[in-house]
Amino acid sequence: MALAWLPARLVGRRAQSATARTLVFTVPGWPGHLPGQHVDVRLTAGDGYQAVRSYSLAAPADGDRLELGVQAVADGEVSPYLADQLPPGEEVEIRGPLGNWFVWRPERTEPVLSVAGGSGVVPLMAMIRAHRSAGSRGLFQLVYSVRGPEDIWYREDLVDGDPFLDIRRIHTRRIPPGTSRAAGRITAADLREPTARLEPMSPVYVCGSTGFVETVSDLLVELFVGQGKEPATIRTERFG
Repeated sequence: MALAWLPARLVGRRAQSATARTLVFTVPGWPGHLPGQHVDVRLTAGDGYQAVRSYSLAAPADGDRLELGVQAVADGEVSPYLADQLPPGEEVEIRGPLGNWFVWRPERTEPVLSVAGGSGVVPLMAMIRAHRSAGSRGLFQLVYSVRGPEDIWYREDLVDGDPFLDIRRIHTRRIPPGTSRAAGRITAADLREPTARLEPMSPVYVCGSTGFVETVSDLLVELFVGQGKEPATIRTERFG
């Protein structure tokens, strides 16, 4: 059965970086969702023209309240409008939740590995928040690749000190002071220790651009073969 389009009212907007935004909507009748799922957003112009784009949910289910992560793309048709121009109180339409494969369920207790490139951290943030809310004592690992420190999303959530959340930040172009790892793309060395901590059926989530996901997936498969783990546990979500 096809999912219905529901009216969604913008009630909040927070900057994550110069071009990244968190958008909070209220959606009466929202059926709930799992961490890692996404939605379709539909905009309708005055002349009837419609545009539809998909965006990841950044937080676990919370009644009729939805949090989306939007990265404004230069010359984009929809993302710049959502990121900076949609007025508070204005309505769009949302359909979902979508995607049942790239999800984490709180009843899982195995160590987790998640790998994000840029805005690919959005659905993984929903998983991390759900993991924290559930009081899970299984280790949740995040390897997060960004161009520079100014591009990091969710600074208030991704802080060191949580014994059940291990964060490894990789800066591909600009490194902050005191960082020992040189700037550069993700390598097998960045993933070797996190993968060694996994159990045979631990879930692994990779999200980012197509090129990033393909590179990381190849690295993970090679490491898994060497460690005797099952590559079928690797789940991917890509954009662009």
